[in-house]
Amino acid sequence: MNIFIVYAHPSQKSYTYKILQKTINALQKENCNIVLSDLYAMNFRSDMSEEEYEREGFARTEKPLPFDVIEEQNKIEKADCIIFLYPVWWSDCPAKLKGWFDRVYSVGYAYGYNEVGEKIKNMKHIKLGLVLCTAGHPNDFLEKTGIAESMRKIMIDDRLGKRFEKKEMMILGGTLEPEKNRLTHENRINELFNKIKEYCT
Repeated sequence: MNIFIVYAHPSQKSYTYKILQKTINALQKENCNIVLSDLYAMNFRSDMSEEEYEREGFARTEKPLPFDVIEEQNKIEKADCIIFLYPVWWSDCPAKLKGWFDRVYSVGYAYGYNEVGEKIKNMKHIKLGLVLCTAGHPNDFLEKTGIAESMRKIMIDDRLGKRFEKKEMMILGGTLEPEKNRLTHENRINELFNKIKEYCT
């Protein structure tokens, strides 16, 4: 089973990084093939260049894609499951990950129409997309305020959309009190691996 993890956090001292390590360790025990894009460590450029915008904004698909975008698209094409792992900052993902979607989900690959109005899309249909995010606020607060629902709509309905057969978001809230919530989070991560086995084997 091929798992592609798109990870976005700048600090290896963070709770999110610990979740990444637990995720990788658990997947390795299941003999999964793991490919990791650590967006901060690889200094992934999140802002779109003028040339990229002209390609995207005017659907000029004859313009070449940047090499780093092609590399990420190649990782997508080899994946059975993609896990997006990040902290919740201001009710959304970090700018690095938002920029990953802006640039990697290029026109003619993840979306778009040709000159006669026919849909053009070359992106592989992925079996399972999992959004795993850490949040300082507890889940009850995120649900009550509507933040959790907003996050689901943006990530699940828009960014993952119809590009995935199955999609799910898991919010690990309450990270400001890590010892209080650690066991709950570990149990939820185990649930996640069961879903991967269910959908991807």
